[in-house]
Amino acid sequence: MKIALRHVFVLVVCAFALVPIVFVVSAAINPLGTLASTDLLPTGASLANFADLFASETHPFGRWFFNSVFIALTASFASLLLSMLAAYAFSRMRFRGRRVGLLALLLIQMFPQFLAIVTIFIIFTRVTELYPPFGFNTVWGLLLLYLGGALGVNTWLMKGFLDTVPKELDEAATVDGATHAQIFWRIILPLVTPILAVTALLAFIGFMSEFLMANVFLRDPESKTLAVGMFGMIAGDQRNANFGMFAAATLITAIPTVGVFLWLQKYIVSGLTAGAVKG
Repeated sequence: MKIALRHVFVLVVCAFALVPIVFVVSAAINPLGTLASTDLLPTGASLANFADLFASETHPFGRWFFNSVFIALTASFASLLLSMLAAYAFSRMRFRGRRVGLLALLLIQMFPQFLAIVTIFIIFTRVTELYPPFGFNTVWGLLLLYLGGALGVNTWLMKGFLDTVPKELDEAATVDGATHAQIFWRIILPLVTPILAVTALLAFIGFMSEFLMANVFLRDPESKTLAVGMFGMIAGDQRNANFGMFAAATLITAIPTVGVFLWLQKYIVSGLTAGAVKG
């Protein structure tokens, strides 16, 4: 009886998780492409929504896709590097202000970046006047904005992982004549690959789905990200008419995230299995 109840519970959970996905797929291949005509099980199948998505002049989805992937990859790599360098310094070095710096990073993360939107908006208004390539409606400007809040949680996460790596490895490498840079790149990084993969994945997902800041700073259709552009597709009276294209865009948007996860999965699994082997 208990086993039967467990199976029923598992089936209910799977149905709860799969129904939204089935509905989105149904809407994406619905020939009519409207919300009112979409059912859980499609009555017909067509790729017209995908064709209309890339052919639309008012919704440059291809440009949005490129902007989002480029920003997410670049910002993830930069934030990962900055966080790792900061975590290495806080974990391995002793200097004045170390404890205060760690507490400051933790306290700052308690307040969302959006609370400073007015100040950031004024700063970028001036930046747009002096250096337009790094101001509003630019990919590089949004990258600078994201990197401004890159430190914090990632630094604490990596520091806790680095603290578990024996310092005797650093001392042995120092005796052999290795510099701090050589210790960092050749010894420490290979040992902390799992936490790097997890942090990179979380950062990529966060940057791909970020909406609030991008919606404020990106107004030009060519500079928008997927989150901002797709929101405009179903805003107001366009929700019913563009729902099929929106569903198709949702499926395509999931491809980069799934690809990054599959690429990083081997590093996560290899790190876990290596840590489980005795000796």
